[in-house]
Amino acid sequence: MLLARNRLGLLLLGALLTVLLYLWLPAARRSRPDEGKRGWRVANGTVRTGMAAGEPPVFYREVPAAAVGPGRPDVLFLHGQAFTSKTWEALGTLALLAGEGYRAVAIDLPGYGDSPPVEMVVTAQGRRTFLDHVLQELGMQRPVLVSPSMSGRFALPFLLAHGDQLAGFVPIAPVGTKDYTAEQYREVQTPTLILYGDRDTRLAPQALQNLQHLPEHRVAVLSGAGHACYLDKPEDFHQALLDFLRQLK
Repeated sequence: MLLARNRLGLLLLGALLTVLLYLWLPAARRSRPDEGKRGWRVANGTVRTGMAAGEPPVFYREVPAAAVGPGRPDVLFLHGQAFTSKTWEALGTLALLAGEGYRAVAIDLPGYGDSPPVEMVVTAQGRRTFLDHVLQELGMQRPVLVSPSMSGRFALPFLLAHGDQLAGFVPIAPVGTKDYTAEQYREVQTPTLILYGDRDTRLAPQALQNLQHLPEHRVAVLSGAGHACYLDKPEDFHQALLDFLRQLK
């Protein structure tokens, strides 16, 4: 009887280990895409986090680059409604860009992650002022602004008012594009990569219809990807982003 119980215990333990391995391996593959396929250089992945000085306080994270390449702009990542700055760390984006010689920083927008909510962002002017504050406190001059989904409420007011302060703009099916006219978009000269997944049939078509009035735009469509296309197709997303960054002057 004792021997049978021991065997049963070992069988249960083996089954549990099998289930854990089954769950862990796909997660590991998702959190660290195989960037080596395209010869990308990835930094060691040491993440630095902190709170930007001043008011309001803003939480940020970055993977410091060993050496920022000459002529490479800084890159600031915002995030969507269901995400935080952690998304860009887990996806390997911050480490990838650091390995390519870019300073890449991701922030938690007010009320998300480790950034406290602030009243100033209830208006478009307040959100524009907030981003200006972030750039100053992080010491980012003319960065490329990456703005998915909900973060369009922050990025678009800033783009239309201070587009000359950005080296580039990467909207990923952002909200709020219909709040501005074609004439307003045509006045912006910021190089723009309109990026979306072809399975996003709700926000992406609306964003494209409006953002295509930006005179210095190009379009990248990720096949088989939905609204959060960077999660569905991380390797294709990284390639499109790097291609855009490399052609900026």
